[in-house]
Order: sequence, then C-alpha cells, then structure tokens
Amino acid sequence: MKTPYERGKEVLTKEAQAILSVMEGLDEQFNRAVDIIYECTGRVVFTGIGKSGLICKKIASTLSSVGTPSLFLHPADSLHGDLGMLQKGDVVCIVSNSGETEEIITMLPWIKRMGIPIIVITGHVNSTIARFADVVLTVRVEEACPYNMIPTSSTTATLALGDAIAVSLMDKKNFRIDDFASLHPGGTIGRKLLKVEDLMHTGEAFPRVYEDTLMKDVILEITSKRLGVTAVMNREGGLIGVITDGDLRRALEKFENLLKNKAHDVMTRNPKVIHKDALAAFALKRMEEFSITSLFVVEGEGMKQPIGIIHIHDLLKAKIV
Repeated sequence: MKTPYERGKEVLTKEAQAILSVMEGLDEQFNRAVDIIYECTGRVVFTGIGKSGLICKKIASTLSSVGTPSLFLHPADSLHGDLGMLQKGDVVCIVSNSGETEEIITMLPWIKRMGIPIIVITGHVNSTIARFADVVLTVRVEEACPYNMIPTSSTTATLALGDAIAVSLMDKKNFRIDDFASLHPGGTIGRKLLKVEDLMHTGEAFPRVYEDTLMKDVILEITSKRLGVTAVMNREGGLIGVITDGDLRRALEKFENLLKNKAHDVMTRNPKVIHKDALAAFALKRMEEFSITSLFVVEGEGMKQPIGIIHIHDLLKAKIV
C-alpha cells in the first residue's frame, strides 16, 4: 500500500500531466471559442451537473471578474422555468465530461431554437451533447483516482482551461489593471488597487502657501490643516518647496524672529511628489524609501502642478500595506 505522501505525489503528477495534455491538444477550436465569447453581446451562461457544475461556477466567476458578464444555470432548474434566463445575444458553455448528461440533453433543442451559440467542454467529442455544439473543447484525460472514475484530473484540467479562456479574453479586450480595480472595490484586492487620487486631500483640505507668505501665516496653515506640512507655491501655481514641522523646529533655532520671515526662507526645495494615477501602495513605498510622511500629488507631464496631498495616515487608514 502506498503511503499518503506517495499517493499525494502520484495524484499531483497525474493532474499536472492532465493539464499538459489539454494544453497540447489546443487547436483552432480554442480560438473559435474565445472569439464567440468575445463577440457575445449578452452573458456567458455556464451549465453542468455535479462537480462539473461547481467548475462552471468558478469559471463564470473568473470571467465576470475580468469583464465578461457570466452566470451559472443549473440544468435541472432550467427545465422548470429557469431557461427563461437565456436571451438573444447570450452564449451557453456546457461542461460535461461524459457528454451524455440527461438534463442537459433535454434542454439543448430549446437553446438551439433560440439561436444561441453553444460551447461544449467534454471528454467525449462524439457524445450527444458535443453534436449540438458550435465549438467543442476536449478534456479527455485519465482521472487521478485509482479507479479512473472520480472526477479529479478532469475537473482540474477543465478549471485550468477556463482560466486559459479568461486570460485570452483579457488580451483581446485589452483588459488593464484599472479595469480590474473597478470590478474589485472591496477586500484585499480592492485595497491593493486603490489609486493616490482616491485617498488624497484636495481643495480646502490641501495645505498650501506662497513663497512670499509670512511665516506666521504659514504656521497657521500647517496647524489648521492638521497634516504637519504645507506646500510652497510660486505665483504661477507651481510647486517649489515644502515646509514641515521639522523645518519649523530648525527655523526656530536659525532665525531670531521667525514670524517676520517668509516661506521661501524656511522651505525645503524639490519636495517629493507622486502622480495622481499611481497606486496608493506605490505612494507608501516612496514614503518609506525617503522616510517621509506625505507626498504632494501632481498631474500633467511637468509634474509641477500640485492638486493635492496624500499622508501616510490616509494609507494606514485604508489598510494599504
């Protein structure tokens, strides 16, 4: 009898080989399947029974997360009213290893009458279900279970094939990280994809003074905005410096009557900036790199026109790590 370690390695090896086998068998049918889904004006409706149904739900979820609206339709429920979920413009994707699932065979004529394209993922290309398909993707593999019966390698390979379809669609749609961010506003993924402009302080909340502003007014600006810092601008609206709490402490030692001085006497030139479209996580990295607590947010090619400020407290509050 094999040890659990030996059996585990055997199962993983067989499942890895199954994925490679499906990969080697990809042909023009895969291109057609991706094109059909790409041109879909409705939803991609996945259907399957048992473990195939579970795989359908995962693939549908993955496609939806990368901009292709998808849902799962249970074959049994479809025969009792839920077939009404289908509409012109949809694509139906059926997962059936045997290709002979009775409930699916019953619903196929109705789908055909609606003129809806059918993509079938199966282990038997000559099966009844496959004969109804516009495109057949083959997942004919040896199961990893000792009896070659329990869905193991076949479900793994089908899941991987679904991922291949999803990523191929991302390429065709030129799906970018910004698109991904808009579909994942919550949780860890959403936090990682937040942009600087989503968290920055703007308008009246943005501390700023002019280079000829008296220091008594500079101190008032820093205190009232409660960020421990202010931007120093020229009269053209360009960013030329920064004054921090640290700059104020050093200036108290340097000048006998600090309040009579002006911002340009105290400011530190060439403040650190970041573009409004940068990821908030990148802003945190820059702060850590320069041992600072805030960055001025700019836009435009010159990177000199400040539109706001982002503080490390904003990043911590948003749980950017």
